[in-house]
Amino acid sequence: MQRFAFVVDMVPERREEYLRLHAAVWPQVEAALSAHHITNYSIFQIEDTLFGYYEYTGDDHEADIAQVDADPVMKEWLAHTDPCQVPFGREARPDDRWRRLEEVWHLA
Repeated sequence: MQRFAFVVDMVPERREEYLRLHAAVWPQVEAALSAHHITNYSIFQIEDTLFGYYEYTGDDHEADIAQVDADPVMKEWLAHTDPCQVPFGREARPDDRWRRLEEVWHLA
């Protein structure tokens, strides 16, 4: 199992829209993630910053993520959620969106 963590900022004017969408994530989105070995997915919020975490139980993370990204329902979901987000941090590029965090420490 691999752990992945990401961070992104919300567009303040779209915070409520983003939170509303995630209060009722589409079942097809959850199914697509689960089908591609993504488990224990959580998103946390502090002010306008989001922290996402999931565990990956498959053998080829890049291939599974590519399949998730190609899923038509996921594309539609992201069409709703992506405009609510801006990259986190001073050094972020516009295409960074959710920036991956490097694990520094873990207690098993």
